[in-house]
Amino acid sequence: MACGFRRSIACQLSRVLALPPESLIKSISAVPVSKKEEVADFQLSVDSLLEDNNHKSQLDTQDHARRLAEKLKCDTVVTAISAGPRTLNFKINRELLTKAVLQQVTEDGCKYGLKSELFSDLPQKRIVVEFSSPNIAKKFHVGHLRSTIIGNFIANLKEALGHQVTRINYIGDWGMQFGLLGTGFQLFGYEEKLQTNPLQHLFDVYVQVNKEATDDKNVTKLAHEFFHRLEMGDTQALSLWQRFRDLSIEEYTQIYKRLGIYFDEYSGESFYREKSQDVLKLLDSKGLLQKTAKGNVVVDLSGTGDLSSVCTVMRSDGTSLYATRDLAAAIHRMDKYNFDTMIYVADKGQRRHFQQVFQLLEMMGYDWAERCQHVPFGIVKGMKTRRGDVTFLEDVLNEVQSRMLQNMASIKTTKQLENPQETAERVGLAAVIIQDFRGALLSDYQFSWDRVFQSRGDTGVFLQYTHARLCSLEETFGCGYLNDLNVACLQEPQSVSILQHLLRFDEVLYMSSQDLQPKHIVSYLLTLSHLAAVAHKTLQVKASPPDVAGARLHLFKAVRSVLANGMKLLGITPVCRM
Repeated sequence: MACGFRRSIACQLSRVLALPPESLIKSISAVPVSKKEEVADFQLSVDSLLEDNNHKSQLDTQDHARRLAEKLKCDTVVTAISAGPRTLNFKINRELLTKAVLQQVTEDGCKYGLKSELFSDLPQKRIVVEFSSPNIAKKFHVGHLRSTIIGNFIANLKEALGHQVTRINYIGDWGMQFGLLGTGFQLFGYEEKLQTNPLQHLFDVYVQVNKEATDDKNVTKLAHEFFHRLEMGDTQALSLWQRFRDLSIEEYTQIYKRLGIYFDEYSGESFYREKSQDVLKLLDSKGLLQKTAKGNVVVDLSGTGDLSSVCTVMRSDGTSLYATRDLAAAIHRMDKYNFDTMIYVADKGQRRHFQQVFQLLEMMGYDWAERCQHVPFGIVKGMKTRRGDVTFLEDVLNEVQSRMLQNMASIKTTKQLENPQETAERVGLAAVIIQDFRGALLSDYQFSWDRVFQSRGDTGVFLQYTHARLCSLEETFGCGYLNDLNVACLQEPQSVSILQHLLRFDEVLYMSSQDLQPKHIVSYLLTLSHLAAVAHKTLQVKASPPDVAGARLHLFKAVRSVLANGMKLLGITPVCRM
């Protein structure tokens, strides 16, 4: 595999450069495949070897590369060494490359790419990932989709790398909005509607009470009183709130099931309503609390004492706020999980909030605040159904399924399926996830149903189609034992390009593990699918001699295996028929 070849190259370089091989391994990278020309298998950036890069001209670097290339010798592993612009290029023995890559994919299975030396010095950590976090008593808003799928990807990747991951869904189940909702239900709620379509009814009530509160200050006063009763533990208010919470989680569980996502812990802000009082006491004991003219309690974050930057931690009526409850949650999680890293997946609009929470934790004396990390993401624009503006995730999932069923029905090559609805939903979800993950997470993007469901091009539908097609190939022709593989039958340019690309999988996983961006894996899988599509046309299995057919089947099986591995990391369930 790549790491074995990297080590072989690093060992040869270490003898010439008098450096330990370990210090060179991460500087040696597999070369991306090119449509225009045959490329080397690995390259070393000469810049990484030069200490004072800023004062080295391109000619100096190229001269250094040329002199290094002259000192290195080919062997049974490396068959060609050349100097490129600022690089040293290495070509691996073709038959050795073929045998090693296919054998590694087969032996490692779902761990292919994860056993690489790139991860050898990776300490195993306890990691908490907080994601999704919908607000109860409202239908699951589409705005929470990105947090849900991004958080799931990060948790999947960290888990695959051997870390101990705890997935937390921190539900928005406390706060002034429940004062409004409780008051709204008392004014406009109907028990029958709550039983038949609970979250839709609560949503309608919330919209109505907000409108009333705008025009009638008495409604706002009633809402404040209701929330105050909640905070004080009033049994009647808590009983109504508990019903709203139970009904919400019941519906959310069905949504997560459709998405193929699970959590280790469902917690909520309500759990920390009492613990937030301990936070206020600690802040007070450190002399950090100040009262404003309006009676709110704040902490000065300016560092200059001029209150130019403050965080409000308690309202004038004594009720807690989101920030106070987040502080209590972070402290409780450290006590419970003793985490090495805690990742919050929330949109970029929350950036300031998390900066304040992390700063407050430091001011409270918790040096582990530096282990907390916010992964921000941009906004999805234009996600509409045929009926117009979409608000709820359930509508998106239903639209995904119906459009995909329609598309599949219109394609002549669609196979007879045992459960077409399930297949359509899995393919549709892949389409939505790939469109979301193609760019940088921080970027806003324009959602397009037409682009999402294209069966050709860089889409999730194309990934699923490629996987299903390769499954069909294996099903039709079977696949012999690797020991019978004749590597000499896989020396065509199309085969070599696929093998070179398979070499890079560990590097792509490494990049995503460093910046938590799924785009590296998405780009890799799309390229792999395009390479497989070309090879499928040119490297015929049917009517080929047995050793040629067998070798090609092994190659296609390796592609399917790596494709499935990558898709699962992204949160996509591969389909075998469509």
